[in-house]
Amino acid sequence: MGAGVMIGAGIFALTGQVAELAGALFPLAFVVAAVISGFAAYTYIKMSNAYPSAGGIAMVLSKAYGRSTITGGCSLLMAFSMIISESLVARTFGTYTLQLFNVGGDRLLIPALAVGLIVAAFLINIAVNLVIGGVSKIAAALKIGGIAIFAIAALWASGLNSHDAASAPAAASNGVTASGFLAGVALAILAYKSFTTITNSGSEVVNPHKNVGRAILISLAVCFVVYMLVALAVSASLNIDQIIAAKNYSLAEAARPAFGNLGVRFTVLIAVIATGSGLLASIFAVSRMLAMLTEMRLIPHRHFGLPGENIQKHLLVYTAAIASLLAVFFDLSRIASLGAIFYLVMDIAIHWGVFRHLRRQIGAHAGVLIAAMILDALVLGAFLLVKSQTDPAIIVMAVVGISAIFGLEKVYLGRTPETPVTDI
Repeated sequence: MGAGVMIGAGIFALTGQVAELAGALFPLAFVVAAVISGFAAYTYIKMSNAYPSAGGIAMVLSKAYGRSTITGGCSLLMAFSMIISESLVARTFGTYTLQLFNVGGDRLLIPALAVGLIVAAFLINIAVNLVIGGVSKIAAALKIGGIAIFAIAALWASGLNSHDAASAPAAASNGVTASGFLAGVALAILAYKSFTTITNSGSEVVNPHKNVGRAILISLAVCFVVYMLVALAVSASLNIDQIIAAKNYSLAEAARPAFGNLGVRFTVLIAVIATGSGLLASIFAVSRMLAMLTEMRLIPHRHFGLPGENIQKHLLVYTAAIASLLAVFFDLSRIASLGAIFYLVMDIAIHWGVFRHLRRQIGAHAGVLIAAMILDALVLGAFLLVKSQTDPAIIVMAVVGISAIFGLEKVYLGRTPETPVTDI
């Protein structure tokens, strides 16, 4: 299930987005992103082995910083990063679905389909929470198997030529700057970041002091293999200009040269399964995380006239509403950019908190924690540099959003007395 959470709609949307920044070196960007995610995973594995729980990110932050603005603010950054990913998933669903009807980037149909998927996932969550786990298992097998079949078939059909592979290394680096490549890595990290949700399983698995960490490592390994197959398949089927031109549906376009419309339909079917199941599970996970933060008195809760006293169901409404607004008003590039910035800021805070306060208790190596922070900061800095030149508005939005989250969190905590939390 961990691999199923990680290997989702992100790869369908992010392949083209990463290629736009990293050029023909985009398969290497996924390799570097895997290495950086591996360093990051070290922190989460050490914490999960020492303190297995259902608390996940909130547990790590509360252990490191206590009930503080940093804990609440960074937890919300993770929650909003997940909601942002939901809107990315929803728009990906709309973009790929339109390929069945030979319709391009329709400005009205894509957000309409995206909101429709979010509403459907919300209604299923409200009605039948108990079946979500079973659906996720089935969907995980279908989408991982389907993506692997697509990648292997595309590589086989291309003959592994990858558009004159003999000259590819020299050609790939032409026109690609170091900052552009690292910015591509920052986006590629989004395709791996969902391993953090596996830390929520500490209260559910057998022998959690070992098995949560093992699940993270195995999921990262499976994820890396599948993503490399996809990246190589796309680069073998399309040149970089074609990938960028079809950046929002590059996998479907990559299936067209070898397999025609049948290949496109197969790829779109896998994308629909991945987006639908991913959104279903994500909305539930975010609402559960926000409900936990409410119980920890790290965020406020208002009923706003909603019936009943079930906080998680209320938070399902708020999560779906925010994701829908993002899906309507933001394109895929901006959604992915916001998600990358929020996640990397939160991740740096996690590593620093563990390094500063917990590394001795959990037996973590200081050098690995420092390396994880430096790598995160490097790709975040490169990403902000590139966006300052191509889309400065997204940086302003990110700064305003982060400032508002931490500012409001500080005000709330200053007005709310602390109450002990015994089970996270």
